Amino acid sequence: MSGLVAQTINTKRLELLPLHVGHAEEMAAVLSDPALHTFIGGTPETPQALRSRYQRMTAGSPDPAISWLNWVIRPRGECYLTGTVQATVRPSDHGPIAEIAWVVGTPWQGRGIAGEAARGLVDWLSRQPVHTVIAHIHPAHRASAAVATAAGLTPTDEWHDGEIRWHRSIGR
Repeated sequence: MSGLVAQTINTKRLELLPLHVGHAEEMAAVLSDPALHTFIGGTPETPQALRSRYQRMTAGSPDPAISWLNWVIRPRGECYLTGTVQATVRPSDHGPIAEIAWVVGTPWQGRGIAGEAARGLVDWLSRQPVHTVIAHIHPAHRASAAVATAAGLTPTDEWHDGEIRWHRSIGR
């Protein structure tokens, strides 16, 4: 099941580019607003810490059955990054599941970037051997709920670590 590799995903306004360690310095600035961590916890990372994390992420999961897929978001025709999307694809009893997440830097929020990037990611996943897409969203995070809705996910009555599980079946 493994072997999925992040590929460039193009949407109407965005390019989702496979994550590289070299993105760390710019992404540290994009993700530097402490407010981005209100719902997900933690604090902004230094470029060096983000570089180390990106090295681990791009090396891939130590479990060969799990694929770590990560992208940076770049507006088409521009030379700057605005955020990230990611998917962790793992096996389940019902077929492969992709758990997705997104974050867009504060200066670019409110422009539909996260929703468009999440839709692009889910569309790409629908062409892969993936049965279900899930996301976990804090119940007070209305912006992330709107992004999940834009990507075709719906909330469930399941909770995980204080967050609501959102779900979309895309299996064939």
